[in-house]
Amino acid sequence: MIKLKFQNGKTYKFKSGITVLNVVKKLKSKKTFYKYIAAYLDNKIVDLHHKLKKDHNISLVTIKNLEGLRIYQRSLVFVLIRAVKELFKKKEQLKVLHSISGGLYCELKCGKEITPELIKKITVKMQEIIDKDEPFIRTVLEHEDWIEVFKKQGSKDKVELAKYLLAPALSVYSCGWLKEYFYGSLVPSTGYLKFFHLKYYPPGFIIRHPSQRSGTKIPKFHDQAQLFKIFNEHEKWGEILNINTVSDLNRMIQHGRIKDLIIISEVLHEKKIGYIADKISELKDSVKMILIAGPSSSGKTTFAKRLSIHLKINGFNPIQISLDDYFVDRDKTPLDEKGEHDFEAIEAIDIKLFNKNLNGLLKGKEVQIPTYNFKTGQREWEGHHLKMQKNSILIIEGIHGLNPALTPNIDNKYIFKIYVSALTQLNVDKYNRIPTTDTRILRRIVRDSLFRNYSAVNTIKRWPSVRRGEDKYIFPYQENADIMFNSALIYEIAILKRFAEQNLRSVTRDNPQYSEATRLLKFLGYFIDIPSSSVPQTSILKEFIGKSSFHY
Repeated sequence: MIKLKFQNGKTYKFKSGITVLNVVKKLKSKKTFYKYIAAYLDNKIVDLHHKLKKDHNISLVTIKNLEGLRIYQRSLVFVLIRAVKELFKKKEQLKVLHSISGGLYCELKCGKEITPELIKKITVKMQEIIDKDEPFIRTVLEHEDWIEVFKKQGSKDKVELAKYLLAPALSVYSCGWLKEYFYGSLVPSTGYLKFFHLKYYPPGFIIRHPSQRSGTKIPKFHDQAQLFKIFNEHEKWGEILNINTVSDLNRMIQHGRIKDLIIISEVLHEKKIGYIADKISELKDSVKMILIAGPSSSGKTTFAKRLSIHLKINGFNPIQISLDDYFVDRDKTPLDEKGEHDFEAIEAIDIKLFNKNLNGLLKGKEVQIPTYNFKTGQREWEGHHLKMQKNSILIIEGIHGLNPALTPNIDNKYIFKIYVSALTQLNVDKYNRIPTTDTRILRRIVRDSLFRNYSAVNTIKRWPSVRRGEDKYIFPYQENADIMFNSALIYEIAILKRFAEQNLRSVTRDNPQYSEATRLLKFLGYFIDIPSSSVPQTSILKEFIGKSSFHY
C-alpha cells in the first residue's frame, strides 16, 4: 500500500501501481472528476495516467491553475491537428502561431479558402473526436525510435528538433491513429475538452477556450487588432531572417552565422524605434509627453532610452521618468487576495506625488524626482532635479502608462501612447508555440537575480501575482496605444539560457516552485546557448543581463 497526502492535509491509502486518474475517480463524484486534469506529485507535474508506486504529497490540478490551462490548451491543439488531418487527407499545413484574444491564432493551408463554413466543418470534426472520449496515451521511446515515428509522419520540424534534444528517451502522445510530441502533459482523454470554440479570424482562425478565471465558460471575445498587426509584422521579420523555429535558430548558431542574425535583429528594432520617433515628430506641436506601458520585463526602460536618442536627432529635448521610482515604500505596498505584496496594483504607485511632479514640470517648474531602491524597498532622494526646457518632451515609462487613472487631469491630445511587450515570434515547431510569458519570466529571473537580490524561487513564486496584475491593470488598456513595439529578439533565449539555468537548478524538489523551474529548464534545453559578449551594448537584452551602455 502507498500513502497519498493531499493539499487539504488528508491522507489516503491505495494499492501500489494505481494511476492518479483512478485515485481521482475513487475520491471524486462522477459529476466532478472531469475537472481534474493533472496532478502535482511532490511539486512535479504529472498527467493522470501516471502510476503511483510510493508515498507522495499530491495536489490535483484544474484549469484554474496556470499549468492546468496549458495542459487543456495543448490537448485542444492535438484534437485540432487530428481533425484537420482527417478532413484534408493528412496533407494540411497547420500552424499554431501565437496567443491572442483569449486563445491561439492558427493558420491553415489545405487547398481550400478559409471561410466561416470551413471553420464550422473543423469544429464539427473536433466535437466528434471529443464525444468519443478517446484516451491520450503517453509512450516513452528511444531517441532513434522517436525520430522514426516522425519521419514516417513527414514531420520534418520534429525530426530536425531531435538533433538538439540530448535526452536518450523522449515521450510521444497518441490519440487514435495520430502520434504527436508536445512540450508538456495532456489531459487523460478527449472527453475532458468539452469547452472550446473556433472563431474565424482571417486569414486564419482562433481556437478559444476557458481561462483560469472563467472556469468552464469561454470568455467574451475582445478583438486585439493592434496586437495582431504587430504579431504579423514580426512573422515577416522571421521570414526576413529565415527563422521560424528553435531548430532554425540552432542551425544558424552551429553554422557560425549568429553574429549576422544578432546584427539584423537589432537593426530591425532600431528601424522600428526610428519610425516611432518620426511619428511623434509629426505631432510635435501638440504632444507634450509620451507614455510607455507594457507588462513586466518588456524592456520598457531601454526602449525609452533608445527612443530618447532618436527624438534628440529629431530636435526634441527628451526628459525621462520611470514610474518605478514612484513606488510607495514596500511596507505600504497593497496586498493581493493572497496577502502578498501586489506590486502590479496601481495603488503601489504614489499617484499623488507623481501628478504633483508632472503638473510642476508642465508648468515649467523645477521638481525633485525620487529614486526607488529595489533592494531595500525604500524611496530615496538623491538630488535628482528636472525642469522642462525649449522643445522638451516627457518620456514616462511603467506598467501603468496607458491606464487613464495615472493622468486623470491631462488632455489626451498632449499624450502619445506606446505599448511595449516581448511578443515571441519563435516556435519550438509548427504546433508547439513558445508563450510570450516564458520569454518575460526568463528575463525577469535573470534580472531579479543580478540586480534585485531575488532568487528564482522568489521570482517564480511572485509570477502568478504579476500575471493577475497584468490581466487587471495592463492588458485591458493595450489597444488604447497609438502604436505598439515588440521588444522580443529572436535570438534572446539562447543568450538568457546561460544566466537562467544556474538560478533554476537551485530550486529544490521540496519547493512548490520546483515544477515550474523544471519546465523552464526543459524548455531551455531546446536551445544552443550563445555567449553574452555577442549582444550589442545598446540592446534591450542588456537591461536584463547587464553591461549595457545605458545607465539604469
